[in-house]
Amino acid sequence: PPPGPPPLGGILPPPGAPLGLALKKKNIPQPTNALKSFNWSKLPENKLEGTVWTEIDDTKVFKILDLEDLERTFSAYQRQQKEADAIDDTLSSKLKVKELSVIDGRRAQNCNILLSRLKLSNDEIKQAILTMDEQEDLPKDMLEQLLKFVPEKSDIDLLEEHKHELDRMAKADRFLFEMSRINHYQQRLQSLYFKKKFAERVAEVKPKVEAIRSGSEELFRSSALKQLLEVVLAFGNYMNKGQRGNAYGFKISSLNKIADTKSSIDKNITLLHYLITIVENKYPKVLNLNEELRDIPHAAKVNMTELDKEISTLRSGLKAVELELEYQKSQPPQPGDKFVSVVSQFITVASFSFSDVEDLLAEAKDLFTKAVKHFGEEAGKIQPDEFFGIFDQFLQAVSEAKQENENMRRKKEEEERRARMEAQLKEQRERERKMRKAKENSEEGGEFDDLVSALRSGEVFDKDLSKLKRNRKRITNQMTDSSRERPVTKLN
Repeated sequence: PPPGPPPLGGILPPPGAPLGLALKKKNIPQPTNALKSFNWSKLPENKLEGTVWTEIDDTKVFKILDLEDLERTFSAYQRQQKEADAIDDTLSSKLKVKELSVIDGRRAQNCNILLSRLKLSNDEIKQAILTMDEQEDLPKDMLEQLLKFVPEKSDIDLLEEHKHELDRMAKADRFLFEMSRINHYQQRLQSLYFKKKFAERVAEVKPKVEAIRSGSEELFRSSALKQLLEVVLAFGNYMNKGQRGNAYGFKISSLNKIADTKSSIDKNITLLHYLITIVENKYPKVLNLNEELRDIPHAAKVNMTELDKEISTLRSGLKAVELELEYQKSQPPQPGDKFVSVVSQFITVASFSFSDVEDLLAEAKDLFTKAVKHFGEEAGKIQPDEFFGIFDQFLQAVSEAKQENENMRRKKEEEERRARMEAQLKEQRERERKMRKAKENSEEGGEFDDLVSALRSGEVFDKDLSKLKRNRKRITNQMTDSSRERPVTKLN
């Protein structure tokens, strides 16, 4: 046979690696100081083949990262009562003594309640069942209740003994007796109920199946997720040492441990906050993560065990209706009986619809298995709600951390704005103080210049003489006014 392609990287695989996959030796830069550990779970090298990790090269990230900042930020350090119960006790007393009742009292009472709600005669109920409720007289909830009052063999035996006293039978007894005369009454009722509920059940199941299928496809296609994993792998390999470092991949559940590593500078900052800041600045396409994984939250809500049970119920219900159809085809037709014609048409449509659901489920399960393996997990050991739940939880954590980053950014901007305003105010006050001082100095200097000029011209003497006379006159006037106002002290 022709030789196969050269192994990845052209280097022999390290011990423990699968023979079909050669791993290139990693050239991981080393921090100058010890860093906090990122608590991840390394994916064993023998499980890398066929996974997303073979397409990832985290060494490219080291050329873009500010390793000094990463090292500084994460430096290691030591430091109702039931409705049936609400029935009035007088109901029993209202029953005529002459009425014949062989049915259990409690059962008869509840059956009477149901019949009063239906507001149909026994003949009308019988006609609705034979025509497969052509007139839509029997709502789904009423059919569900009717199934609880299917005549049992013991009821039928007792009623048959008194069939000659039909006119004396109590309302519930007569209803059960007349329904028991319909061939395969229980099977007809079950088929009618299944027919009415089928579209609703398919509508409940299909979105769950679609969520698994589309969620799996999104994980395969998302380039943003792939880039993010590459950055996280680089973070972990740079921060972890020894057996915990030098990893080629990690367990996806490790994504939800990123926020556990806190900064040694600010306890409010985690590795997740830092990661988001890095991708916003260096890998903006990663910000499309939520858009590329929009169906993950829906897929995370799907319980496969419950989904399989719902599909199984549909399958067995459809089979039971098909069997009843075959039985009714073999029986002589009753007047007004439309079971065969109505159910034949229903089976044709329902079988096609259910087959579509089964095909969709098979495709979804296949894609899910591939997605699980693509991310290094073991198929069959993890359910959709757990697997997709990991990504859903991470997406929520990323959204919350992005908002927290934005809040911290706004808080910092507000603090810086306030600091600038305070500095400007302080600077303005200082300028005003200097201006006042300069003005005072200017006024004092002007008076001194005037005095020197007056001395030189001799005017100062004339001015001083006039000023002296004015001052003396003012002082004399003040003393005179003071003496007038002073009280006279009487001497004893």
